[in-house]
Order: sequence, then C-alpha cells, then structure tokens
Amino acid sequence: MATVQGEFGEIFLFEDFTGPEVLVALTGASENVYKDFRVIGDGTEDTDSGITVDEATVPLNGVGVLTTTNESKHGVYLATSLCLNPAKNGPLVLECRVQFADLDAKAFFMGLSSANGDDLSLEDDLINGAGTTLTLTATDICGFFYDEGLTDDEDWHAVYKGGTATGETVSSNVDLDDDAVLGEFQILRLEVDPNGTARWYIDGVLLKTLAGAVRTTATDYLAAICGVESKANTIEYAYLDYFAVRANRDWTV
Repeated sequence: MATVQGEFGEIFLFEDFTGPEVLVALTGASENVYKDFRVIGDGTEDTDSGITVDEATVPLNGVGVLTTTNESKHGVYLATSLCLNPAKNGPLVLECRVQFADLDAKAFFMGLSSANGDDLSLEDDLINGAGTTLTLTATDICGFFYDEGLTDDEDWHAVYKGGTATGETVSSNVDLDDDAVLGEFQILRLEVDPNGTARWYIDGVLLKTLAGAVRTTATDYLAAICGVESKANTIEYAYLDYFAVRANRDWTV
C-alpha cells in the first residue's frame, strides 16, 4: 500500500515572544506553556529563572528575555521533544535572532542535541568550553556555541558530534571567527541535509559546511534547543527575537 500523504507536509515551529511568559520571581503577567516549545533547564524549577517578554529594553517585534538563576550551570532553554531525524525529516532548518546585554559569565547554544531533559545543564549534559577544549558530553550535538570560558571567548563556534565526522574538541578548529556583538542582534541559522551535511550561517553569510556532521541513522532522533546558561553565580540573560524550526513531515510512520 502506498504511503498516504496529507496537505500538511511541512513542520514549522516558531516562537515570537509576543504573549505568554514563564514567571521570573512572580514578575511576569502570565504563565503558560509555549505552543511549539518546551521550557527546560536546571534553573527553571527556581522562581528567579524563566522567560519574560521584554517591553522596555529591546521590545520591537516581541523579544523574550531568557533569564537564568544566580547559580553556576543553571540555564533556561526552549526545546522540542526528540522528534527530528535528518534522514526522515530533512532538510532541517533552525534559526534564531539573539543579542546579549553583556558577554560575560555565560554560555549559549542553538542547535540539535540528543539531550533534552527537563533539568538540562548545558555544561553537564551537552557541551562545555574551557580554554581551547570543548567537552562534548551529549551523544549527538550540532549547532552554534558561545562560551565565556573559551580562549576566544567572544566568538561563535560550530560544534558537532555523532555523525561520521569526528566531533572536534579543539575550539580553535571550529571557531567561526565571527564575534557575538554586544547589544546587537545576530541571526544564527543551521541547515542540516538528509545525508547529515550541516551548514552554519551568521547574518546570512555561510561560514562553515561539513559533511557527516549529524547522525542519520533511522532510529536516532534529536531535539532542537536554544538557550543560555550561567557560568558563575550571576544571573545571565539572552534576548531572543525569535526561535524557528522547519522540517519535513515523515509520512512513512
């Protein structure tokens, strides 16, 4: 019997931060689950972490303020379930528009990962940077990484592990030579083909292409993740204009 297909073959997940909030110390106006994404992270069980809608600093278009606690390795992230497989859903596109109020004491990740637990710690469960060393903890990872602990601490890095390309653990080898710019939005875009080839773009410029960056085994599924984590005992922020995920529906299941 032929596979039956319907009208809605494209999956498009999008958060524009114009409405619901996840309360931070009871300062938000509402508390609702986002329509397309989970809110996860080690710090989200505490009242001083969450996601509010900014109406003062950079409010144009709707901007979400991802807010950590004042504890190291606590973060807050938007994430999907483990539902994305490049071979079945590809090509995959992940994109966010982000800026920071400062470039200190924080790590940020946007991409695909096999780790998406409710208590996710970027450093413990997914990836960490120290000096020129990247510790790739998750079984699968592909995306953009910023970490104040790296030697080139203001640059974006193209990180990957799990595909046929060996995960790079020397940060200088995956440095995109494109700085995070204080107080300015940047557009991060990750594309992954069905064969596992990945492309990293910043502000529309293609900076890296790598074959075999992502696993394409039919039984392995990944989550899309975007968020910030504190690297010290300080509250850290990421200002997100939007986070989007685009994929094709797998009609064979």
